[in-house]
Amino acid sequence: MKFLPGRHLIDSFGNGGFRFGEMSHQGSIIILPSGIRACAAISLDEIFATDVDAILAERNEIDFLLVGTGKDMLRLPRSLAAIFSESKLNIDAMNTNAAVRTYNVLHEENRRIAATGIAISPACLRRLINRYICKHS
Repeated sequence: MKFLPGRHLIDSFGNGGFRFGEMSHQGSIIILPSGIRACAAISLDEIFATDVDAILAERNEIDFLLVGTGKDMLRLPRSLAAIFSESKLNIDAMNTNAAVRTYNVLHEENRRIAATGIAISPACLRRLINRYICKHS
């Protein structure tokens, strides 16, 4: 999948990819008002190095940008935060799990939202699940 037009909920994620629009995609994604794009990035730096232009091209249709940073929450590099701030985009970085959940809620509210999602490998996903089980047992 290179591009799936339209707005879609993220049905699930893990095992190195995402499921949406009655299909699945291995790898990271960028969710824009125009549709969902494949992204070759495997880290936060790479997702913005390759796809910041696509996000900025649709900035007039976006009020809020969620940045799914992978298994762990990472801060945005200051230079990138400044670029998006100048574009009047509200940004929130969080792990991909939280970004997917938040995106789906805001999508259902018909909010003007965009998101990035760094895919989580199966080994990372197992660690996240085990950490969650330990915390809530």
